[in-house]
Amino acid sequence: MTTEQQAFDLVIALHRLLRTLRHAVRDNSLQPTQALVLAQLVNHGPMRVGELAPRVPCSQPTATVAVAGLESAGYVRRVPDPADGRAIQVVVTDEGQDVLYSLAHGEAKELALRMNDLGATDQEQLHRTTELLTKLATPRD
Repeated sequence: MTTEQQAFDLVIALHRLLRTLRHAVRDNSLQPTQALVLAQLVNHGPMRVGELAPRVPCSQPTATVAVAGLESAGYVRRVPDPADGRAIQVVVTDEGQDVLYSLAHGEAKELALRMNDLGATDQEQLHRTTELLTKLATPRD
C-alpha cells in the first residue's frame, strides 16, 4: 500500500470517527468550522480573522462567516486590535468557551466509552498514534 493511499485511508477514518462522535453527542450548536475557530481562540487568544483562517485551516471568507455566526450566538465578540486601532480582533466570550468545552467533553466521553472496548495493546497503540496525530496537526511552514 502506498503512503498516499494510507494517508487517504487515515483521512477517511478520521472524518468518520469525528462524524460519529458528533452524531452520538447530537450537539448542533456549532458547525465544525465554528468549533475549530473557537478552539483556536481559546488556545491562542484573540486574533484577527486573517490570522484565524490559516490556523483553522479555511479560507478567509469561510472564517469571516464562521465568526459572524459565532458573534450572533454570543460566543465571540470583536474588539479593536491593541497593536493597530484600525484592525479588529476576535475574542472568545465565556459562553463561547463554555459551549466549546461542553462539546469537547461530550465527544471525549463518547470516545472514552469506545476506547474502553479496546484491549490494552490497542489502547497503548492509540496513545502513540495520538502523539503522532498531534505532530501531524502542526501546520507546515
